Amino acid sequence: MTHRIAVKALGLSAALAVVCSSLPALAQSQMTVAQFLEDGRDIPRNRAAAMLRSDTRRLVRVATGAVNQIKAEQAAAERAGRRPNHCIPSTGTGITPETLVARFEAMPAGRRNVTVTQAIRDWMVERYPCRG
Repeated sequence: MTHRIAVKALGLSAALAVVCSSLPALAQSQMTVAQFLEDGRDIPRNRAAAMLRSDTRRLVRVATGAVNQIKAEQAAAERAGRRPNHCIPSTGTGITPETLVARFEAMPAGRRNVTVTQAIRDWMVERYPCRG
């Protein structure tokens, strides 16, 4: 089973959780991209079954924690009068489980040792650059 297929099982509820939830995940945010992909490899394709599994929920918390941390960094920079590194719109990141896994799988193997948080941060810098 490919990572892409496995993560499709996360479905809409997980995508919303990744984009909208605010769960603390400091320790989990240290997970590397390689670990994330490895842990997601065996997630079942059935959405209901996938969401019942603790490993699926843990991966959702990791991604959610990363997004929340990155959004908090942006807000802190704005409050301090600094230009943030990225300008994620208030409507959200647009990350879906499929796009997240596709992005991680596209990373060269040697780069997959970065944390999920750093990988998503780099992606948001590319996806939502701050304009003048």
